[in-house]
Amino acid sequence: MDASRIANPVTGAVGRFFAGAGLLLRGLGLYVRSPKLMLFGIVPALISGVLFVAAFATLVYFVDDIAALVTPFADDWSTTARNVLRVIAGLAFLGLGGLLAVVSFTAVTLVIGDPFYEKISERVEERYGGTPGSVEVPFWSSLRRSLADSVRLVALTALVGIPLFLAGFVPVVGQTVVPVIGAAVGGWFLAVELVGAPFYRRGMRLPQRRSILKADRPAALGFGVAVFLCFLIPLGAVLVMPAAVAGATLLARRSLGQPIEER
Repeated sequence: MDASRIANPVTGAVGRFFAGAGLLLRGLGLYVRSPKLMLFGIVPALISGVLFVAAFATLVYFVDDIAALVTPFADDWSTTARNVLRVIAGLAFLGLGGLLAVVSFTAVTLVIGDPFYEKISERVEERYGGTPGSVEVPFWSSLRRSLADSVRLVALTALVGIPLFLAGFVPVVGQTVVPVIGAAVGGWFLAVELVGAPFYRRGMRLPQRRSILKADRPAALGFGVAVFLCFLIPLGAVLVMPAAVAGATLLARRSLGQPIEER
C-alpha cells in the first residue's frame, strides 16, 4: 500500500502526537476487558525482563571501570576534572545501554511470546471489524521474518545510538537534549517493532510498515515515546508489554486508514 494515499488526520502534529500516546491508554483498557489474556502476555515479558535487568545491572556495576577504560587520557588530569569526565562518560554508556536494552527487550519478548501477543493483536482486530486483506502466513515463516526484521531494527538502533552516545559527552547538552532525542529515537523504533504482528497479518514487511508509519509520524512517535517512557519504569516493561501490543494494533489500523472505534 502506498503510504501517500492514506488520509492525513485533520489535527495538528501535537494533537496527533497525543492521539498516538492515547492508543497505549486504550491498550491498557484491555486489562479490564480481557484480564486473563493480558496476564498471559505478562509471562514472556517477565522472562525477558529478568534477562535484561540482569544485563543492565551488570552494566551499571562495571560502568565506572568502562568509563575509566575509554578515557585513559584523563589519568593525569586533576581529580575533579577526571571525575566529572568519567561521570559524563558513565552516563553516556548507561544512556546507550538503556536505548539498546529497551528496543532489544521488545524484539526478544515478541519472539518469546509470539503466540500470546498474536492472540492479543487478533482480539483487538476482531473488536474493531477484523483484518482487511489478511493473508495466511505459516508460523515458522513468520518467525523467521520477525527475527530478521528485529535484528535489522536493533542494528539500526545501535547505529543511531552511537552518535547519541558521543553527544552524551557534551556537558549540559548531553544530559538534557540528548535524552529527549534518545526517547524520540527509541520511541520510533519501538513503534515500528510493535506493529509487526498486524502488518505481517496483512502480508507487509518491515519496509512497508516503516513507510506507512511515516505518513503519520507524530502519532507513531506519540505512541512509541509513551511506551518507551513506561518501559523505563521498574517493572514497567513487563506490565505494559501486552497493552503495548494492543495499542500497536490500533496504531497499525489507524495508519492504514482502518476504523479504531467500536461499531
